[in-house]
Amino acid sequence: MTALKRETLGMWLGVLGVAIFAVTLPMTRLATGTAEAPQLSPWFVTFGRAALAGALSLVFLAVTRSTLPTATQHKSLGLALLGNAIGYPLLLGFALRQVTSGHAAVITALLPLATAAIAAWVLHQRARLGFWICAVLGSALVVSFSLLRTHQQGHGFGFEWADFLLLGAVLAASTGYVYGAQVTHALGAERVICWICVMALPLTVPGALLTWPAHSVDPSAWLGLVYVGVFSMWAGFFAWYRGMAMGGALKVSQTQLLQPFLSILAAVPILGEPLEWVTLGFALAVMATVFLGKRYSAPLPVVSRTSKKSS
Repeated sequence: MTALKRETLGMWLGVLGVAIFAVTLPMTRLATGTAEAPQLSPWFVTFGRAALAGALSLVFLAVTRSTLPTATQHKSLGLALLGNAIGYPLLLGFALRQVTSGHAAVITALLPLATAAIAAWVLHQRARLGFWICAVLGSALVVSFSLLRTHQQGHGFGFEWADFLLLGAVLAASTGYVYGAQVTHALGAERVICWICVMALPLTVPGALLTWPAHSVDPSAWLGLVYVGVFSMWAGFFAWYRGMAMGGALKVSQTQLLQPFLSILAAVPILGEPLEWVTLGFALAVMATVFLGKRYSAPLPVVSRTSKKSS
């Protein structure tokens, strides 16, 4: 496979991962309910989804006869665990008890830019100025769309404690993505998320048992938990980590710009939220920034001293 084909496949795997993650917002809200009609607690959703993914991971690792990660890989796996298995779902769960999934999309729209910035810092991946311009423009488009949609629905937008929780969720998720990608080449995309979930089992299994709901819960809430456990916490990362390994964490992270729009589409059948045509127009504009950013993602050519002298 040529480098170009590998990079393109990585981008499409990133899109697949984003499509799976996009359903996380409405499904998490379905699982936790609202402050007025609570279902599963955010603590139980966090521990329960990771424990479910951990059980699936044990089976996968046993069937594939995977070797244990090395001591040098534990740091990256541990940081990915704290970000993706604990921090992001817990902060998101508490926030979605108070705000709608559309409101949450305003803040989580910053996820691709945060992931790209952390990838540039941690993985030492550099890109041209045009890439960063496209990244900022795409994030601005997503935030502008979310603000416009919130205004059209008659909801005010101002920072409250739930918004700070969402900002923390963005930071946790982006950090987990990058540190997971750091060991993907060595372990393989599938084994990275599996080892993360298995390493978390000593915390998530007791946590799930201690926070097991004592009241009756709607079947739809359990359905939401199953989705975020099987897909958001496990299967989605198979495509996501593989995509970042093949296409580059910095570049593939920009496919996350599509996530708020996909979340809104998913919320139509799941939560009964209306779909507005303006969504499609903004989605096309955001997709344009993603692919333009891909063109500018190649590093600048290195000019040798010999060529400088000859010129």
